Amino acid sequence: MGGVKGDLLAHLQTGITTVCRCWALTRRDGVVMGFTDHDGPLAFEGIRFRADTGMSTTTLQQATGLSVDNTETMGALSDAAICEADIEAGRYDGAEVQSWFVNWADVSVRHLIFAGSIGELRRGNGAFHAELRGLSEALGRPVGRVYQKPCTAVLGDRSCGFDTGREGYFVERAVEAVEEGRVFRFEAMTGFDEAWFAFGTFEGLSGASEGLKGVVKRDYFEGATRVIELWHPMRAPIVAGDQVRLVAGCDKRMGSCRAKFDNLLNFQGFPDVPGDSWLAVQPHSAGQTGGGSRRA
Repeated sequence: MGGVKGDLLAHLQTGITTVCRCWALTRRDGVVMGFTDHDGPLAFEGIRFRADTGMSTTTLQQATGLSVDNTETMGALSDAAICEADIEAGRYDGAEVQSWFVNWADVSVRHLIFAGSIGELRRGNGAFHAELRGLSEALGRPVGRVYQKPCTAVLGDRSCGFDTGREGYFVERAVEAVEEGRVFRFEAMTGFDEAWFAFGTFEGLSGASEGLKGVVKRDYFEGATRVIELWHPMRAPIVAGDQVRLVAGCDKRMGSCRAKFDNLLNFQGFPDVPGDSWLAVQPHSAGQTGGGSRRA
């Protein structure tokens, strides 16, 4: 096993070993879970690694250079550990994973053999299969800014800089009526213009959907009733009485950035970039031939 040294290497070289594997899984909501293929629980790095989850792993493929490390872990679905409802709700999507080779007789003797995140997660027949992707996976993602008219920032992120917790840009309410998990109706929810929450965030604050988010497709009135329609149903059941949070939406246009959020200095688009049709315009067809701006 490449990279193993010190006390663990000396232990392996004895030929009589007491080793096992341990996994630590950190979800994006901050929940940390530990698992081991040993027959008893272990604890280190402030994590308790459970032995009663039926976890196992296939061969870990690793290479030098920038090749992507990959492996797969599998186990039985259990309400006490990883349950099917949480997988369906997407709570494990993109979760960070670490895996150690550990001397269970002395857990201070261990070696980190994998660090990465969960990729494809499949479930069925009472079990789950999780593809684990190494840290070099991120090097294959495109980076850099996109040259386009709309803003490329996400409302509230570091490049946007807008505080979505400002008064007038969010509301927290109890769900009053819900259809198909994606259409919500609220009575007397005034104080916000129609379409104020379109393209905004819909977040569950309690119930089975706590911590989950959806994107608002439409925000309109039917008489005195405000209708919030999501692009997709929430990934966990949501019922009347559940608390939710609505955050104002941004349509990525410069005018909205200036008028709705007063945040034009952080606008991340290029509103003056010419469209595709501009390239096909013949010089004599432009009307103005003085060399001035076409936007005048």
